[in-house]
Amino acid sequence: MTSPNGAHDGAVTGRAANAMRVTVVGAGVAGLTCAHAFAQRGAQVTVIERRSGSGQGCSWYAGGMLAPWCERESAEPLIAELGLESLDYWRREVPDVPNEGSLVLAQPRDLPDLRRFSRRTEGYEWVDGARIAALEPDLEGRFDQGLFFPTEAHLEPRKALAALTRRLTDEFGIDMRFEADGSDGAGDEADLVVDCRGLAARDQLADLRGVKGEMLVLYSTEIALKRPVRMLHPRIPVYIVPRGDGHFMIGATSIENDERGRVTGRSMLELLGSVYALHPAFGEAEIVEIGADVRPAFPDNLPRLRRRGKTIYVNGLYRHGFLAAPALARRAAELAFDGTRFPEVMDEDPREW
Repeated sequence: MTSPNGAHDGAVTGRAANAMRVTVVGAGVAGLTCAHAFAQRGAQVTVIERRSGSGQGCSWYAGGMLAPWCERESAEPLIAELGLESLDYWRREVPDVPNEGSLVLAQPRDLPDLRRFSRRTEGYEWVDGARIAALEPDLEGRFDQGLFFPTEAHLEPRKALAALTRRLTDEFGIDMRFEADGSDGAGDEADLVVDCRGLAARDQLADLRGVKGEMLVLYSTEIALKRPVRMLHPRIPVYIVPRGDGHFMIGATSIENDERGRVTGRSMLELLGSVYALHPAFGEAEIVEIGADVRPAFPDNLPRLRRRGKTIYVNGLYRHGFLAAPALARRAAELAFDGTRFPEVMDEDPREW
């Protein structure tokens, strides 16, 4: 769908807030959090999604780690800022968000990488083998040093988006239109269109690129983890996110291409090798799901709000969808209702703000 553009910019004025008609295009994490932010401001919101349900794009394959400090190791400070706000959002708005922190580990040969990780971030404490065993008993005796980030959390993306969808329909009465391409004129009749189509928005945002991410879901009754564990590795740092009932999500690769749907043999070998190094019990785990999708990113891997006429584009979340989307959604709503400008996500190079 090509988003309609009008002729004005700035805040929407001249009407009561509860009369604003907003069409959100896309029902991934960006679209649903934007729908929520606008509904909270009293807008009449319609969500259009070309798939058969919410959260079925790249959000479907997300890790769900709410780890602003861990991500700070390889991302700009802006990601941590957005992430801290979004972390509060998910804790407030979605039930059953485990607040167990994050654990970062490395094999003895990779301890220089662990020290480098620590220099690039904050919000952690160094832990020794005894403390690691206290945090994760099944890792007893396997690691001598690690970093523990106690204020971080994680969620199950599919359950979180399903819960948010139910809230949007039940509490706010939002019209969710699945398997829709906008040909019913919902966008044409809206006062404002919020475009959250991800990589599909390249028809309007020419500088978007795709970054493929691959994942596995393993099932094992031989090991239990309470929190996400990041295993540092020179080629592919891997993370293991517990999903409950013996299930673990394993990620994450970042490959510069637009190919959806297929996991490469090399990626599977390296992901499985890294998780086996964490604990040999994963060698006997059952592979219950293999998945891949393409995440939208701008050249600097930072998110953007862009306003063109009556369309606001919310895009470029890269690998930080759940970590950044709620904070971007709030900014999009304040841009629309109040005309507030957010240079950190609206300037062409947010690192300069």
